[in-house]
Amino acid sequence: MNRRLFLALSATALLSCKRPPVTFRNTDLTGATFGRQLALVDYQGRQRSLADFQGKATVVFFGYTSCPDICPTMLARLADVMKALGSDAERVQVLFVTVDPERDSAERLKDFVPWFNPTFLGLRGDAEQIKAATEEFRVFAARKPVEGELGYVIDHSTGAYVFDPAGRLRLYVKDTSSVDDITADIRLLLQGN
Repeated sequence: MNRRLFLALSATALLSCKRPPVTFRNTDLTGATFGRQLALVDYQGRQRSLADFQGKATVVFFGYTSCPDICPTMLARLADVMKALGSDAERVQVLFVTVDPERDSAERLKDFVPWFNPTFLGLRGDAEQIKAATEEFRVFAARKPVEGELGYVIDHSTGAYVFDPAGRLRLYVKDTSSVDDITADIRLLLQGN
């Protein structure tokens, strides 16, 4: 066989082995220049960063334990995703970052977050650390006074961020995303896409 023909066939074979581009069901953030750092304390008092969870798909959700609707609904949906993933759930970590450090003590996070799934971790910090985290992730969070026992609520962004096992921010998941769509996208990330 002619050497040029051999090289051309080899190059064609290599190109045909390349994976087609992946289409995610949720918003693709691949290449984002934000959400690169997160350094807070978990409810057990351990310092945590995103690097601690490399090797797993990591879901980061900002909220607060007194949230009347969005936060418990999203955490319940993520718990259903973990069930749907089956044994692959061992390769996923959900992190709940409080935007209400004044009320969300370590004890409160410990009671609230694992109730949805025992592997979920709640993260907290002081007001300055939480502000830095919300700015890094471009999360909106604003305290709003209300009548009644609570005294205030926090209006906040309602989606979650998903990192691939290599620690790269890849997806934004709206709070209205279905369990099936979130599960399908996490499976793609776990497969190396």
